This record gives sequence, C-alpha cells and structure tokens, in this order.
Amino acid sequence: MSVACAAALPTASARRHRRGSPQPAVDGGKFVMMQRRDLVAKGDTLSVRSSLLSSSHGTDSAQALERLPFKADGYSFWTWRGRRIHYVEQGAGQPIVLIHGFGASAFHWRYNIPELAKKYKVYAVDLLGFGWSEKALVEYDTRIWMEQVSDFLREIVKEPAVIAGNSLGGFTTLFTATEVPELVRGVVLLNSAGQFGDPNRPTESPAAAAEDEPESAVTRLIVRPIKEAFQRVVFGFLFWQAKQPARVEKVLKSVYKDATNVDDYLIGSITAPAADPNAGKVYYRLMSRFMENQSQYTLDRLLSKLSCPLLLLWGDLDPWVGPAKAAQIKEFYQDSTVVNLQAGHCPHDEAPGQFNKALLEWLASLEARKSASSPEPEPEPTLQTV
Repeated sequence: MSVACAAALPTASARRHRRGSPQPAVDGGKFVMMQRRDLVAKGDTLSVRSSLLSSSHGTDSAQALERLPFKADGYSFWTWRGRRIHYVEQGAGQPIVLIHGFGASAFHWRYNIPELAKKYKVYAVDLLGFGWSEKALVEYDTRIWMEQVSDFLREIVKEPAVIAGNSLGGFTTLFTATEVPELVRGVVLLNSAGQFGDPNRPTESPAAAAEDEPESAVTRLIVRPIKEAFQRVVFGFLFWQAKQPARVEKVLKSVYKDATNVDDYLIGSITAPAADPNAGKVYYRLMSRFMENQSQYTLDRLLSKLSCPLLLLWGDLDPWVGPAKAAQIKEFYQDSTVVNLQAGHCPHDEAPGQFNKALLEWLASLEARKSASSPEPEPEPTLQTV
C-alpha cells in the first residue's frame, strides 16, 4: 500500500482508531527520543526503543537537521531507455542509493540526503512513473523498476553501493540486489512492500506464473473491454481523489506516528507530479496491471538469493506494514540487523535523526567488517629482511 493509492481509498486506520487503537500522529519533529540500544555482533538485532516526550525538542527534531532544498524543476536527469529519470546527487565517498515508495519521490529523503552526504556519496532516484521522472505509458510490473535501478548503478553510480528503499522502494531494492549482486554491497529495507509466499501453494517459476491461460473469444471481445472501461472510470475518480492535497495530508497523518513533518513541502512533493498530463494514465496502469502481478516474486524467493548484509529499519507503529514482517525477514535471512523505531510507515522522514544515526552506525559496521575480513598486507621487503 502507498500514500498515493491509499489517498484514493477510505482510510482503514480511521476505522481501527474508533475501535480504540492509538491514533497515529506524525514525524519525528517535536520530541526527544530516550533510546535504549543493544548493538550485537553482525547479523544480530540493534533495537532502538523510544519514549515520547511531546513537550520538548530534541536531537531527532527535523528542525535541527539540514533539509534538501525543494526545486520545482528537479535536480539532475538521466536518460534511461529513452525516458527521462530524475535523481539527486550529493556528497563524496562510498555510494548510497535511496529509493522512495509508491507515490513519493527523491524529495521524501529531504532530511537524510544532507546528513548522509557528509560522509558518503548519496543518490536518490525517482522511479519511472513517479516524482520528477517521466510518466511513461509503458507496462509496469515488478521487473521494470529493478531494471531501472540496476542500470542506474551501472551507468551513474559505477561502483558497488548500499541501496536503501522504503515501501515499494524496499521491494525494488531487494529485487535489485538479487539480480545484480556484484553492484550491491548492502541492502536497507524500511517497512518494505512484498509478501512471503504461501508454503501450501505448489512452487511455480516466475516464467510459468506469467503465462496466461488462453482466452475465449467472448472474454477477449466482450468481457475484457467492459472490465477495462469500468476500471478506467473507477480509477479516474480515485486518481482525482488521490491528488487532492487535503486527502494526501489526511492519509499521511494516518501513517506517521507524529504529524509534525506532514507539511507543505511533503504534500507538494507528492501532489505536484500529479499535474503531469500522463499522470492519470500511469496511475491506471499501475493500479489495474502492476497490482495484479506481485505474486511472482515473493520475499522468501528473493531473500533466498540475497548474498549481502541486510539492515531492517522498521517503524513499529506502521498501520500498513507492522513489525511482524521485519521479524519474519530476520528469521528467514540470518545476515540481517533489525532496528525498531517508534515511528510509522516512513521512519526516515518521521524520525530522521534516529534513522540517520542508525544507518550511519550500520554503515560504519560494514566498513569494520570489511576491514576485519581483509588479509593483512605483507610488509614491503627491506634490505635488512633480504
């Protein structure tokens, strides 16, 4: 689920609040986080448990962090398969690539890019069809963004990188790491999309799952056209709802634990791309086709192919993707570290101070791990040793 598609639907979380579950607020802007950290050796859990003091400002306050300036025309552009792709690039050092979720853009990493760029080369890319990237009228499926990110690593980054993604971006990140492992040295998932496969369902290859059964003439000539016409009407109305600022704000406030950072900057970065003439057609293609074809690549199938360290930065208060999924991923893939944050679906923007610190600590541990595994260079021979 995403902000964009949820904005067009009745808010399920509102129904849960009426039954007594805690009301999400938003962003990590106005509170001090009293943290307990347990950092264990590689592959074990790093837990960050936070208590909320809403009356004061602390180091996790977004107001204390540098924010990426909003640019209405975007930052840099790259041509991929004839399509215009937007990305942000800052800093120097080992590369980190950030991938946004469904309906968002590179601007969703506004409080993370400047901080991470103090030590690393940071890229944040808009997926095809989203943000400031081209609203291409293509067939969207689970492979298209994986291929885009893979080529971005080859053509723009040009060296192995840590890749991080939120929601749909998390799934894309994981998929990319399994397809081009030589280009990825670590994966970070933030409340990732994707599901584990049904263990009772017979194993089926992606190619076999993609094959359609033959259609009858009635289905092809009558049923399908009627269905598509109905879908266009319904999704057209849903898209109109989804791009209304008030609706976007309402949905964001339902998935942020503290709503401080649900501001004009964030709302504008989501609604502005919807003004593109092709945005409605892309929305229809995404909702009617992509959403029907996610079962081919399950999390267990991808994790079984993963070969690099994995960090799970998880907002425990997410009404869409709760902490149980992070625990399940951790159990399945042993070379993983879990950081539990008292935040919602977008912990990087809701609690940016905590997120940045946890990510930087993990990145430092990767460097230490690499150094420990590298053999000591033999000393240069000298006249005395000769």
